[in-house]
Amino acid sequence: MTKKDIVMKVSNDTNLTQIDVKKIVQRTLDTIVESLERNETVELRNFGVFKVKSRRGRIGRNPRTGQEVSVPEKRVVVFKPGLILKQRVK
Repeated sequence: MTKKDIVMKVSNDTNLTQIDVKKIVQRTLDTIVESLERNETVELRNFGVFKVKSRRGRIGRNPRTGQEVSVPEKRVVVFKPGLILKQRVK
């Protein structure tokens, strides 16, 4: 399912125009991204939690040459599904 599919479904279910729904969906996603940029946790009840975690730097290996390479620390977004989402997916 793509963002366009979501917009079309919400538009059909609510009798709002696709343009209005697209603005709402895009603004919602932008707000989530902005919160994660500020290192805030985004909790959507019954859906799940998005949060930013830091991965430690480590020593990796180049698979072609076998040479050791330093992999720097980085921040990644993780998602933990909520209870209702887990139950519905089962």
